[in-house]
Amino acid sequence: RVDVIWQMIKDDQFRDNPPNPGFVEGMQPYHRLLPHYTADRPEILEVVAGLRRVVDEFDDRVLIGEIYLPIERLVAYYGPNLEGTHLPFNFQLILSAWEASTVAALIHEYEAALPEGGWPNWVLGNHDKSRIATRVGLAQARVAAMLLLTLRGTPTLYYGDEIGMTDVKVPPERLQDPVERRLPGLGQGRDPERTPMQWTGGPNAGFTSGEPWLPIAPDAAAVNVEAQRDDPRSMLTLHRRLILLRRSEPALSTGGYHEVRSERGVLAYVRGEGERRFLVALNLSHEAHVLALPAEGRIRLTTSLEREGEAVRGRLALAPEEGVIVEL
Repeated sequence: RVDVIWQMIKDDQFRDNPPNPGFVEGMQPYHRLLPHYTADRPEILEVVAGLRRVVDEFDDRVLIGEIYLPIERLVAYYGPNLEGTHLPFNFQLILSAWEASTVAALIHEYEAALPEGGWPNWVLGNHDKSRIATRVGLAQARVAAMLLLTLRGTPTLYYGDEIGMTDVKVPPERLQDPVERRLPGLGQGRDPERTPMQWTGGPNAGFTSGEPWLPIAPDAAAVNVEAQRDDPRSMLTLHRRLILLRRSEPALSTGGYHEVRSERGVLAYVRGEGERRFLVALNLSHEAHVLALPAEGRIRLTTSLEREGEAVRGRLALAPEEGVIVEL
């Protein structure tokens, strides 16, 4: 993984960046200038291609680039003839509003922008942004997990999201992030989403016998791997079931993507390969909905980990904040 890969090269003439006309006081000082001469320079792609050549000298290696850019620029890092990064990180799910039509539009835009042969990548959480369960709530975090693990491409999961960890309030004397320490009060600190993994309900959540660098979440006694491992309805079990289904069904790992619907809070699409087809219906709203089905089917998995095996004929009822995978 190459950090901030789009900023590796600066302008060879050392020109100053122009002022950002949209800057207002209270924003991070970085945004005072438009990074025209210090980011996403055309010369970067030559450097990335060089890195790729080195990586390709070894077996079983993958080159990933951290890139916060619009989709049309993000996909350029696959490189001409796919000679760039294997996976330019796609952070659109982190940055976009959690709304069905918005998510559907960015999936469509991303799929359309991919170069021929380029393999997609989706990221739901990372160490720079608030955790998914904090951003959209625990119920929608389960829906988000089903989205991440059924979209076409390589899913990237941030540690702790698989058990529903949330942001942790960090007192001033425990702050570690240099951004927050240099720029206090701007809300730029990233410590809340970087607290230790919660393994057990014991001291320090089983992470360390010493003093952790950040405080442990107050809910760690209940939200931890040990508590969820054998719980048939837990967030951890949901992730394991989704990963198992994805691995066992090529339609969900390498199959095509076809949007079915994105309205009234429901996002639905079909993943298919050969004769195998799966409808994924995700209710991103707080209201129940009924979705007309293009074919008969049987429920394979839901975000509540209930209704498995239920026959579906012509219509699919979705509870509020429920995601369902139907084998058609």
